[in-house]
Amino acid sequence: TNIQVQGVDEADLVKTDGQYIYQVNGGRVVIARAYPPEQMEICSTISFKDQEFTPREIYVDEKHLTVIGASRKEIPSTKDPVIYSEDQNMMIYPPPFYFHPTVKTVIFDISDRKNIKQLREVELEGYYVSSRKIGASLYLAANRNINYYYIMEDKAANMDEAVAGKIMEGAENPTPSYRDTAVNEKFISVDYARIRYFPGFTRPNYLIVAGLNLAQPDEPVRVHTFLGAGDNIYASQQNLYATVTGYGSPVARIPSYSPDTYIYKFALDGGRISYTARGKVLGTVLNQFSMDEYAEHFRIATTSVNPWGGGGDTSRNNVYILDKDLSVTGKIEDIAPGERIYAVRFMGKKGYMVTFRTMDPLFVLDLGNPETPRVLGALKIPGYSDYLHPYDENHIIGFGKDTMEIVHKDSKGNIISTGAIDLGIKLALFDVSDVHNPVEKFKETIGGRGTSSELLQNHKALLFSKEKNLLAFPVTVMESKGSAGAVPDYGVFTFQGAYVYNLGLAQGFQLKGKITHLTGEDYLKAGRHWYDSNKNVQRVIYIGDALYTLSQGMIKAHGLPDLKEVNALSIPGK
Repeated sequence: TNIQVQGVDEADLVKTDGQYIYQVNGGRVVIARAYPPEQMEICSTISFKDQEFTPREIYVDEKHLTVIGASRKEIPSTKDPVIYSEDQNMMIYPPPFYFHPTVKTVIFDISDRKNIKQLREVELEGYYVSSRKIGASLYLAANRNINYYYIMEDKAANMDEAVAGKIMEGAENPTPSYRDTAVNEKFISVDYARIRYFPGFTRPNYLIVAGLNLAQPDEPVRVHTFLGAGDNIYASQQNLYATVTGYGSPVARIPSYSPDTYIYKFALDGGRISYTARGKVLGTVLNQFSMDEYAEHFRIATTSVNPWGGGGDTSRNNVYILDKDLSVTGKIEDIAPGERIYAVRFMGKKGYMVTFRTMDPLFVLDLGNPETPRVLGALKIPGYSDYLHPYDENHIIGFGKDTMEIVHKDSKGNIISTGAIDLGIKLALFDVSDVHNPVEKFKETIGGRGTSSELLQNHKALLFSKEKNLLAFPVTVMESKGSAGAVPDYGVFTFQGAYVYNLGLAQGFQLKGKITHLTGEDYLKAGRHWYDSNKNVQRVIYIGDALYTLSQGMIKAHGLPDLKEVNALSIPGK
């Protein structure tokens, strides 16, 4: 899996241990022997007894398969209809049904791939935020909404007594609960005394952070609950950071237009979690790559927005450096007014930021001195990057969209407004060896308007190996066949599968080949717009000298030297 921090694993829908491939597939987990590719076979299929459980992501190590997904916890309700108006004798019928969403983690012993054994379940009330795995230690983060029935005491007092009584009778403890089968099959409510809150912050949610050690199966999960929420997660090998957007105190019932990002820091130690610090910076965070830890400092990039502003006052971008106590030590503010961040990558003492409105400025940042960060250079080119990936110390790869600037004029030829439309997918290799003058060294464009790839929203869809001179990712290609004036038409579907490149500093992007799971008949059926299919390639991985493409319906193996197909394994439907 393409991860952000070395040694900090991230869950994905496909994993490999170098011999077997594990895949989340149609509400199941399919385990296939993949290497050698000539002997590919399905070893096991894990179907879950709990029909409410939907697996989303997995982790794999030498001993364990860990499956994380969504489930739900039913809330008991009265068996009788609820009378809510005695005068009219009207009733709610059938009785109302309530449930809380949960994040369920199921852990399996995979020492025998043909006889998988379930070991444990851990379930948290709430919605899944993210997770990380460091060695045998697994960390989970979830948000849980507050049950408003319990905080509306004034309204409950004015309700019909029968209604209020039925509500209270039918519900349970309003605090979050969790379940760990290593301790008990039943849910355990978090005691009020164990819930913490952050002064001055009143977002009506719970943030739940849990840790467990897979190597200690009898050790109970450790659950920490906070009034608040978590929007994005970043983790180093020592610390986990949760960020959440919050607004200042309303003035005359008008909320602050300048949101802040609150940062919560937790120390990690063998499945144990301890809260250590809290900080705040101006603006909002794009994703996990907007955050980084380096030399006991935390770096974060944000965009601050003014919805009532105009021109360059609509948005500004910032980078903050905080110490181990999350106090700001240095900052760069007001970068690229009127634009917003599309991608960020921190690499050691430097950082790279892409902003966009009609052009793509790539900024090179010097973060070596945490007290005096500064912008070193900038490159403005058409298009933008949604994701930045290191090639080496002096080169970085950008994945995004090519664009065309659109200028609107009045009848006298005066410019009224400018904008941009997306074209095809754009790959770029930036040379940042001269930090003051970054250069777009190579560029590659795929398809026309409408071309898409999961990679632009999810870094885990990328396969990159500098040692193997290999770059691959899934893509759906739309080709423009004409134009409406100067603007290319929206494209017509022509391909779904994986694009495989060689990438080097001398030759740039060289298309090695394309791999699809669709047949000629599938392409004929597709028409202008391809529909979602179980043959859509989702991930590309390699084991040894074999390249594997995975869809929900098939695993294909190709030889890396020439991309000749070696074998194809069909995955039966449910």
